[in-house]
Amino acid sequence: MDIQIEGLTKFYGPQKAVDSISFSVKTGEILGFLGPNGAGKTTTMKMITQYLSLDEGDIRLGGQSVKDQNLKRFIGYLPEHNPLYHEMPVYDYLAYCAALQDVPKDKINERVRQMIKVCGLNIEKHKNIGELSKGFRQRVGLAQAMIHDPEILILDEPTTGLDPNQIVEIRDLIRHLGKEKTVILSTHILPEVEATCDRILIINRGKIVADGTANTLRSQAQGNYITRTRIKGAPVDTAFQALQGLSMVRKVNLEDKSQGRFLIESAQDANEAIFDLCVKQGWTMLELTPLETKLEDIFRDLTMN
Repeated sequence: MDIQIEGLTKFYGPQKAVDSISFSVKTGEILGFLGPNGAGKTTTMKMITQYLSLDEGDIRLGGQSVKDQNLKRFIGYLPEHNPLYHEMPVYDYLAYCAALQDVPKDKINERVRQMIKVCGLNIEKHKNIGELSKGFRQRVGLAQAMIHDPEILILDEPTTGLDPNQIVEIRDLIRHLGKEKTVILSTHILPEVEATCDRILIINRGKIVADGTANTLRSQAQGNYITRTRIKGAPVDTAFQALQGLSMVRKVNLEDKSQGRFLIESAQDANEAIFDLCVKQGWTMLELTPLETKLEDIFRDLTMN
């Protein structure tokens, strides 16, 4: 089920938390929804799930407007602060959630057992939720979000509290689910986004500031070429000044003085200029390695102002 968002706006008093944003997510697509704290991510997701009303704009799920009817049955939602009944056993809680989501009575036990298996809760299924670790509570939250087999999954920080092995397992689960469902995934763990998501959308101060694949965002990043070079046969200070003097170079950092290794940030590919400089000066260049722009750097550039 596709999601279509058009001119979505939300006010908290005089503050515009979400500022006329528009984007779409296709069935079978996992969208990484990123932004700093207070950017409007959670507010947007709560409007999609119909926990918050819309002030302006529209949200269409499979062509149907959330303004016209209740479409919550098509959505599975894991909020950032996972609300659970700690006094209930895991199995009973999931059965209760299934009943709330109108899973047919004769299908509830089958569905609960399936989610317990998928989310790795078999050993913990008869324990009270309050007795579980934070990681297992997060798994229970994922299980309840999926208990009614929704067509859309909205996951706000789904790997919070999980250890590295659990993160890999949940990542694989989300990727598997994403083949058939529409998934919006919010997280602050940027490597997780690259490993899991098909597309990345970055929001800052209520506005969309980037939308595309990780590779697309890298190719659009301006003035952020980084090159590592190691030079032999030149005093470190002399090499530093000469590199800094190249026209396209913005910044030179001395990474390792004893090795004569520098990190060079430039407005364009500086490899040829660095090579020519070494040839002209009679220095030996032992290393010249372009470094891939990190998603963290792109995120910081887009959200720091």
